[in-house]
Amino acid sequence: MKYVVVSGGVLSGLGKGVTASSIGVLLKAAGLRVTSIKIDPYLNSDAGTMSPFEHGEVFVLDDGGEVDLDLGNYERFLDINLSRDNNLTTGKVYSKVIEAERRGDYLGKTVQVIPHVTDAIQDWLEEVAHRPADGSDQTPDACIIELGGTVGDIESSPYVEALRQFQFRVGRENVTFVHVSLVPVMGPVGEQKTKPTQHTVKELRGLGITPDILVCRSSQPLNDETREKLAAFCHVQPEAVMSTHDVPNIYHVPLMLQEQGLCAILGVDCESTGLMDEWRTMAHHLDTLTEDVHIAMVGKYTDLSDAYLSVIKSLQHAAMAVDKNLVIDWIEASHLEKEWNTDRPEEFNHAWNLLNNADGVLVPGGFGDRGVEGKILAAHHARTNKVPYLGICLGLQVATIEFCRNVLGMKNANSTEFVDNPEQAAVVFMPEISTTHLGGTMRLGSRPTLWQVDSCKIRSLYGDGDAVDERHRHRYEVNPDLIDEIEAAGMVFVGKDESGQRCEIFELNDHPFYVGVQYHPEFKSRPHRPSPPFLGLLQAASNKS
Repeated sequence: MKYVVVSGGVLSGLGKGVTASSIGVLLKAAGLRVTSIKIDPYLNSDAGTMSPFEHGEVFVLDDGGEVDLDLGNYERFLDINLSRDNNLTTGKVYSKVIEAERRGDYLGKTVQVIPHVTDAIQDWLEEVAHRPADGSDQTPDACIIELGGTVGDIESSPYVEALRQFQFRVGRENVTFVHVSLVPVMGPVGEQKTKPTQHTVKELRGLGITPDILVCRSSQPLNDETREKLAAFCHVQPEAVMSTHDVPNIYHVPLMLQEQGLCAILGVDCESTGLMDEWRTMAHHLDTLTEDVHIAMVGKYTDLSDAYLSVIKSLQHAAMAVDKNLVIDWIEASHLEKEWNTDRPEEFNHAWNLLNNADGVLVPGGFGDRGVEGKILAAHHARTNKVPYLGICLGLQVATIEFCRNVLGMKNANSTEFVDNPEQAAVVFMPEISTTHLGGTMRLGSRPTLWQVDSCKIRSLYGDGDAVDERHRHRYEVNPDLIDEIEAAGMVFVGKDESGQRCEIFELNDHPFYVGVQYHPEFKSRPHRPSPPFLGLLQAASNKS
């Protein structure tokens, strides 16, 4: 087993996840089986209870694990399926250590960070690294380990020490340390500054880890002088200083690293499988798309695009498949509501202008009542104006509420999530879900949806098969008591769960594309294999005019 450990310095948000994923692509292109582990030093057990504003989206895995969004990057880049154990958090580690202490596993010893916590971290890494992730039953050849946060964070200290020890446990020749840092450009002459990287590498080496490769983020390619200076002060070879400057799209990053000789440093032949040819074609294809397609994204976390990262990537995958340049028009849902016209008419008019001119409308998942009436208005606009619409999770629920209100005449239809004991409950709390705990208590993970009709648009997009498996994350569902009435009016629930009661997919009759799904199809989308609901939306939006 070969390990590549990716750490970061100076500041967060430099792209460690994309760097780790890109290195994985190079190893996969060399014919190796690759898996990935993300270390998140926070005390939460998982990402499930964290606000999207604080941490971006919660990515959901097949086994129901609620994890960091970087695991989504790994799955999309490497086309693998990971488990909840591929995301290691301090909460998980300490829970494991305390459980062992309670069982008496430490034989009366004082339980300490070193060696007990660091040993638990190493055991976890080694065990999970050997689990198959590509759908086969064969052990991976290489594991990419990404350490979240920045070197020097107090939360990261046990992990840095564990990784220092880990290199001797598995053999120094089997571990490659990659450090991602920032090279800022200062002043009118555009001088590239190396001091931040020098300091972070010095700190990392002081903790016992010497980077083998530096990956330097900058706005422009590193010049030779900067590269030589970094090599001299950071104890690496000049050819091991990689420049990851700004590029038109992230699919260029593996190509950029390959062109700078990273494959040779890793000791692999990246051209042996033809995978890199596919990446070149994809990256350049995306650069050449000129005809725009406008998708209105109506949500409540629109100030932070990472809150919808997988949705954005899924739209991009589908747009590439229909040869369109994706333009996302971000609409804060509450800006569509009538009250906003009174308080801030300019924002109200801007939101409605974007919606009226969009080629397609997407309402993604979310929680809480803020902006819900705006989402209902967006669903109404798409339904009545024959604009292609895709509703995901909450997007399905608000479209159902809108249909009940305006087609079935249930003027007070609502969800029990937003109103206690509504007069007409179109969406209700699922009976099996806990009402006392938030973490890990939703209907989570990959579950089958069985087709209820022989022919419909969404089924044709999925292709052959009597069922589809998609990942879920929800607590509420369409009220089963209203299904017959809703279907009689033209909104057909073409997919349901194994019981035949829980609604998973609806499709509206006599509409170019008006589809809602209770699951989250964005989590299984891949660059070469776009998610069918997203592909249907983009196909319909592209043919709209």
